[in-house]
Amino acid sequence: MREYERIRAAIIRGGTSKGVFILQNELPEDPNVRDQVILSIYGQDARQIDGLGGADALTSKFAMVRPSPLSAADIEYTFGQVGIGTGHIDYNTNCGNILSGVGPFAVDEGLVCVTEPYTKVRIHNTNTDRIIIAHVPVENGRAKQVGNFHIDGVPGGGAKIMLDFQNAAGAKTGALFPTGARKDWLVCSHGKIETSIVDVTTPVAFINASAVGLTGVELPEQLTQEQLFLLEEIRGAAATKLGFVAQPSDAAHLTPASPKLIIVSEAQEYQTAAGQSVHKANIDFVGRAMSMQHMHKTFPVTGGLCTAVASKLQGTVVHDCCSDHAQNEETVRVGHPSGTMEFHVSVKEANGIEPTIEKAAVARTARRIMEGFAYAPAALFWGH
Repeated sequence: MREYERIRAAIIRGGTSKGVFILQNELPEDPNVRDQVILSIYGQDARQIDGLGGADALTSKFAMVRPSPLSAADIEYTFGQVGIGTGHIDYNTNCGNILSGVGPFAVDEGLVCVTEPYTKVRIHNTNTDRIIIAHVPVENGRAKQVGNFHIDGVPGGGAKIMLDFQNAAGAKTGALFPTGARKDWLVCSHGKIETSIVDVTTPVAFINASAVGLTGVELPEQLTQEQLFLLEEIRGAAATKLGFVAQPSDAAHLTPASPKLIIVSEAQEYQTAAGQSVHKANIDFVGRAMSMQHMHKTFPVTGGLCTAVASKLQGTVVHDCCSDHAQNEETVRVGHPSGTMEFHVSVKEANGIEPTIEKAAVARTARRIMEGFAYAPAALFWGH
């Protein structure tokens, strides 16, 4: 018997994240066995030294893809946030950055009919049961990767991929405002924290930086362990309020990636992690997202779209600190630790009527870095 089974895979940078992309038929059918194989591929220790993970939440991401059985979609995509040293994979949310690599992956794997110069790939995300349309630039039958579209947090440029999220409201909870209110109070060791919990493409709990003694322009390495603990405690309280876990302390293990926690503050001047200046006039507000109990080094796509939509919903924490510019424009500009990010959203809201999200889109780039075989112990497959 072979010691290892080989699994055809590709490593793709999607947006500001990186993950292993695998066709579903390459993996075991049993979900529990499949998870053990995936964990083995990434490496199960804190350094992920024995696998393909990079010991960073942004590089410990997984995409499982197959042709979709739905008439409304071409591709089915399941996202997994692979825990680093936890032995757990969180399937409770979507990742828009990894999503940006799914369309090009489908084109290059021959899973969709290709048209040039753009191929429209209808992606069914199983985590949220929503359809996203990816407009993938194509040249000579392959997904185009070279271009001059730039996103902060990624060196160089790339070909622009537009992601258009359909029926984005209530993606996980079934409601735009899962608690029924635009503002709530969450109780933690710091006291009562004002929050807005909104579900657009993914559930997010928003707090103002000043509520937890932050300026809002902190960089990832500047948060203390005490501050990280407090922020996770608040996220755990939000997870409990949403019914994701029985008690806040369970969230870190059972649902570490959802809900997301995003800290917002009014537009202000600050320095990025690379020492570049972000000018107040070029952003509508500042955002800092938490990812797997650490600050996101850039900004998430799904959480970012939720943030952009929330900025247009009166009575939310995000709307309170957003510039007037964003209220009158489709483009919302968020300042994050590595620069800025733009979202294209349109919200229709009238008194007494549930808000309607008419558009929720964002542009990303992606690049196939490597393809070949990943190796997992054969004993995982055959139970020996």
